[in-house]
Amino acid sequence: MKANVEQIQWQLIVSCQALEDEPLHSSFIMGRMALAAKQGGAKGIRANTVEDIKEIRKNVDLPIIGIIKRDYEDSEVYITPTMREIDELAEVEPEIIALDATFSRRPFGEKLSDFYAEIRKKYPNQLLMADCSTMDEVIIADKLGFDFVGTTLVGYTKQSKDIKIEAEDFIFIREALDKINAKLIAEGNINTPQKLKRVMELGVYSAVVGSSITRPQIITRSFTSVLK
Repeated sequence: MKANVEQIQWQLIVSCQALEDEPLHSSFIMGRMALAAKQGGAKGIRANTVEDIKEIRKNVDLPIIGIIKRDYEDSEVYITPTMREIDELAEVEPEIIALDATFSRRPFGEKLSDFYAEIRKKYPNQLLMADCSTMDEVIIADKLGFDFVGTTLVGYTKQSKDIKIEAEDFIFIREALDKINAKLIAEGNINTPQKLKRVMELGVYSAVVGSSITRPQIITRSFTSVLK
C-alpha cells in the first residue's frame, strides 16, 4: 500500500543513499538509515535503486521519492535518465519518481518533453518530480506538468555552476516560488537546521536533506576540517 504523499508537506524528507564507492553502500544499511530518519521525525525518504527501495519499504511506511542513478555514454544526465529506469522503478511503486529535468545532454539525444510525454502515457497516475538546476529549467518543468519541481541539481550542472542555492537568503527559491504552480521541493546545501527552517518559512512544499544526515564521512570531515 502506498503512503500518503500529503504527509511530506512542510516536513523533512531524508535522502538515504550510498553509492558503490561509499562505506555505507548496502541496501540493508539504507533500510536502517531510513528507520533512523523516521525515528528522528522525517516524513519522507529519497532513495536510489530498486534494491534500496525494497529494503526501505520493509523498515518504514513513509512516502518514497525513487530514483535510479545510471551513467550512459555521451550523456550528462544520470538521475533516472531513460524509460529503462522508469520501468524498473514502476515495479516497486515509489510514491514519487524523480528524474533529471535539466537542459543537459540526455541519452540518445532524447528531448525532455518527449521523455516526459512517454512516461505520462505509460504511467498516467505516477507522481513525477523534476530535478532542476536553473530557473529556466524550473519554469519549463512546471509548464510540462511535473507534479513537483526540485532544486536538486542547482550548482551541479555546467549551466548552474555559478548558482548557489542559499545565496542572498535563498533568492533562487524565492524567485521559483513566484514563477511556478508546481509544488517546490527544496534540495541542495540545506545543511543546517536553520537553513531548513528558513526554506520552510519561504513557502516550499517540502525539503530534502541528504549528506548532512546520512553520509558520516562528510559529517566527520566538517568537524576535522577545523583542525587543519
